[in-house]
Amino acid sequence: MDGTLLNHEEKISTETMKWIKIAMEKGVHVCLSTGRSFASALPYAEQLGLDGPMVTVNGSEIWSAPYQLHQRSLFDVQRMKAMYEIAIEMDTWFWAYSVDHVYNKEHWLTTPMEETEWLKFGYYTEDDHIRQHILTKLLEWGDLEITNSSPFNIEINPLGVNKATGISEVCKLLQIEMCEVIAVGDSLNDLAVIQQCGLGVAMGNAQQHVKEQADVVVASNNDDGIVEVIRTYIIEE
Repeated sequence: MDGTLLNHEEKISTETMKWIKIAMEKGVHVCLSTGRSFASALPYAEQLGLDGPMVTVNGSEIWSAPYQLHQRSLFDVQRMKAMYEIAIEMDTWFWAYSVDHVYNKEHWLTTPMEETEWLKFGYYTEDDHIRQHILTKLLEWGDLEITNSSPFNIEINPLGVNKATGISEVCKLLQIEMCEVIAVGDSLNDLAVIQQCGLGVAMGNAQQHVKEQADVVVASNNDDGIVEVIRTYIIEE
């Protein structure tokens, strides 16, 4: 969604909305797949009139339809505590998704972490040295799915939980194959599904590594790249 469907104002442009609805009228399944929580993604799904599957929290939650949870992957609380301790040690911005809330450095929970069901942890810092130090520590554990949604953050899910596994499960729900999927994204949390689907598309504003791994690159999120995808690769005019 961010950097792909949404422009820099976090809005869906009129043109993008128009062409998404044209695609849907022709029988195309449109699925939001995002690092955001369900609550954060839902208003955009409703704006587009989507009533099918959604993938949220980078694949930690898969919804067969809005409000109908199909699958949830929880984080081991000891790993969450260890990541929290790194954030405190490095004095960097951090956030964490639980099943019910999004917490961050300024608004952290007041109860023991063991009493909460966790989905994802994240760090943000523009200090390359600190970010690399955190990343090195995380990689040493070897049991995490590590991506990002911007060059300055690190997003962590349980190992094997990503947007590709989420979309693969959606394909089962819709009784289609991954080769029939067009995935569009801009960041490393989109990379797995871009690599594994039938056509992987990078936005013009995508991180360079994502562009290199994608099959094609389209216009940026501020220039209706999604419209280009629909008109060029879905509804070939």
